[in-house]
Amino acid sequence: MNDIDEQLREIIPRLRRFALSLSRQPSSADDLVQACLERALSSWSEKRPEGDLRAWLFAILYRQFVDAHRRSRRYARMLEFFTGRDDAQPSVERSVVAQSTLEAFDRLPAEQRALLLWVSVEGLSYKEVATILEVPTGTVMSRLSRARQALRELSDGEISSPSLRILK
Repeated sequence: MNDIDEQLREIIPRLRRFALSLSRQPSSADDLVQACLERALSSWSEKRPEGDLRAWLFAILYRQFVDAHRRSRRYARMLEFFTGRDDAQPSVERSVVAQSTLEAFDRLPAEQRALLLWVSVEGLSYKEVATILEVPTGTVMSRLSRARQALRELSDGEISSPSLRILK
């Protein structure tokens, strides 16, 4: 049991980060992680012994979020999740591009944000994501491709070149 406790302690920050990206509110994210852990512990006997604990917990958390989202349909801003304390001052151009990308990411549907976060931030494999969503790996790959394309299109629409005047 100590091994399980240690594994859970290592996964909790990742669960919280993921929950925060979905709920966009720290208090809601904490509630979501707590509910996820409660559900996991109460249904521990249903977990497959050979299954990946991290993928199983992400699946529980994601399904709880989707269920809650269907009931409430309320969202808050996610920008706070991405703004961290950085001592190095980024260039203005880099800040504008980052802000634009975050705003584009914010406008993606929750399913696409989840896919991008699982693969790009959490480093889950396509197979692990397929297990979470209970779909074939090819479906994950095509959905991820569409999510990346949607993010590119939204980002490209946000960054506009400044108009320059020619001085004589």
